[in-house]
Amino acid sequence: MKPRLLLLSSLLFWSLVASYTAAAQGPGQRRRYFSSQARPYYRGPFRVTVGGGVALYTGDLGKWAQNLPGPSISVGGLYLLRPRLLVGGEVSYFQIGATDQLPERNLAFRGRNGSLTTFLRYELFGDESQFASPRSPAAILKPYVKAGLGLAMYHPKTYIGSGRPVNNQVFLAPESTGYPNIAVIAPVGGGLTFRLSRDFSATAEAVYNFTSTDLLDDVSLRGNTKKNDGYGTVELKIEYSIR
Repeated sequence: MKPRLLLLSSLLFWSLVASYTAAAQGPGQRRRYFSSQARPYYRGPFRVTVGGGVALYTGDLGKWAQNLPGPSISVGGLYLLRPRLLVGGEVSYFQIGATDQLPERNLAFRGRNGSLTTFLRYELFGDESQFASPRSPAAILKPYVKAGLGLAMYHPKTYIGSGRPVNNQVFLAPESTGYPNIAVIAPVGGGLTFRLSRDFSATAEAVYNFTSTDLLDDVSLRGNTKKNDGYGTVELKIEYSIR
């Protein structure tokens, strides 16, 4: 049921986004809004994002030095609410892993996971192209910060070793019998967007995800039960504006 919960949540989110975008951008439906300086602007357009990069873990087994980095892939959307402020959502797949910082314990793990997040993104500098009557050319570089909330479906497997699992790897019995499981996550990060053309942009982004679980690595009772695990992603993304 838990994987289905994540899938249904994802479908519901994208259905709402599609409905809202269609209503906001349909023929004759575009409405002018006004900034705090009484400058008119339009909301939107809707942007599709596709990205890829690496995922890293922190938790009971260790910090960044013990990582066995895995791939991170994301598909999402962005929508301009007002100049410099965007709302977005993203569905991601990411793999994390690490070896043990304690040689005597000699554990390692691999986790293949998915997530669904919604977030706000705030651009640190203004962009005249977001106004109805721009006074200068569109910004080329736009740094931003972001924060949000979401769900992650995680499925770790632990083993004895000091490297990546081999093809015939024997995994240990899990601490939890409920895998795959669901955790609440809070992504916080930032990035830099480079305008390629009117409709295309490239973005470099780094995000750290705080989680509500200590079992991303399937190590809790054997580690520190008082501190939850976390993970980060570094991705390059392409954004396309649907007008």
